[in-house]
Amino acid sequence: MPGDARRTYLLVDGENIDATLGGNILNQRPAPEDRPRWDRVRGFVEEVYGQPVTALFFVNASSGTLPMPFMQALMAMDYTPVPLSGPPEVKVVDAGIQRTLEALVDHPGDVILASHDADFAPQLAPLVGERRVGLLGFREFMSNQYTELVAAGLEVFDLEHDAHSFTNRLPRLRIIPLEEFDPAAFL
Repeated sequence: MPGDARRTYLLVDGENIDATLGGNILNQRPAPEDRPRWDRVRGFVEEVYGQPVTALFFVNASSGTLPMPFMQALMAMDYTPVPLSGPPEVKVVDAGIQRTLEALVDHPGDVILASHDADFAPQLAPLVGERRVGLLGFREFMSNQYTELVAAGLEVFDLEHDAHSFTNRLPRLRIIPLEEFDPAAFL
């Protein structure tokens, strides 16, 4: 592939997705079968933006250990794990994603961030309008801090309903646009 080919950078805040899924939707720690199928997420991003994807999965490795089976599974799905460590008072995953978003200002390509966290709005703002930029997660848990960016062109994608990344339907209460309403899902 030519070095100048346009691509999409997928940045995954795994901690945030997992915490939102467990704490707000399932009300328990997600079991492996409850978690997103990350290969589907990557495929969705590639399809929706129509170009190759560089997928980065940020991991807090401050404990000094890594969940190697999960890291190997990510690499098999063509993700690059980014294991970061730091002192307890530093949110290393957030800091790593923020630095990456800042660095992307000088790199061509589109961006999709998988997170609900408002901490990334300042770093996403310079990218919106200059290229395609998306936010991927559970719509009802997206920070309101992104409202202005959505008005400026930030695209919002639902991890379950747009990316179809779950094997089973999640127990979510969400507002359903009438054009998407399928009565059969409730029968």
